[in-house]
Amino acid sequence: MKLTAENTAIVLDSTADFPEAPERFPNWRVVPLYVLFGDQSYRDYVDLSPSEFYARLRSAEVLPTTSQPTPGDFLAAYEELSAYDRIYSLHISSALSGTFQSATTAADEVGGDKVRTVDSESASAAISMLGLAIQQRLDRGTTDDELDALIQRFRSEARLLFTVDTLEFLRRGGRIGRASAWAGELLHVKPILTIKREVVPLKRVRGNQKAMREFVSEFTSTTEDVPTLKVGIAHAEAPERAEQLRKMVRGERPQAEVEIVTTLGAVVGTHAGPGTVGFFWFDDRE
Repeated sequence: MKLTAENTAIVLDSTADFPEAPERFPNWRVVPLYVLFGDQSYRDYVDLSPSEFYARLRSAEVLPTTSQPTPGDFLAAYEELSAYDRIYSLHISSALSGTFQSATTAADEVGGDKVRTVDSESASAAISMLGLAIQQRLDRGTTDDELDALIQRFRSEARLLFTVDTLEFLRRGGRIGRASAWAGELLHVKPILTIKREVVPLKRVRGNQKAMREFVSEFTSTTEDVPTLKVGIAHAEAPERAEQLRKMVRGERPQAEVEIVTTLGAVVGTHAGPGTVGFFWFDDRE
């Protein structure tokens, strides 16, 4: 079957940090996760914007918790897209959340081969960038085989670095993975982390500027200045560092396309904490 933007839809969960996706693409939907402050539950980006969330986080006596969408939430999105022949449903790493499992349960209920759930093995803007790469192929016509090959290559070749102001949020949220050995680090030590299904520590540096230099070094040593190079940037209340990264990309790789600059929503922000900066890149060559 030839897949196009007219017959194929894309579903993201809100950890993709791309709330405006359905406004940009009629064939996209976003299913929100939930943030809980005590017994009050909020849908990520729907009931609670990033700015409202971080303001509330600063004054919260107890850290919020998060929960995945229900299979029913996904089923509602899939039913809303019933006019489409195929749905690609792209999700945060199954090692970090039960979201992928909820989506798969809903896809099984739809039945047949209509909904294909994808474990991105990553998080945040990486999920959105995979969706954008799929959309680009839908716009010109593609096949399931071509998209399967893209997804496999994305999982193995897309790069993600992020740094947090403190590991405390990852630790309390149970998402710290192999970085747990660094949890008691001294002030001003910046951990450079990645996600390979789970959070993986790479290096420790002192201060934001040294962290930025690590980002630059890793980015420039693994890329070439080509128009197929796609970049994503995400931050939690650190717009100046996000802008520094954007300018660095313009200077070092002027042909690259910065596809998305976004603020981490309440769900990812709960686990990463204010001050987090994420940097994503992928050479989407054909």
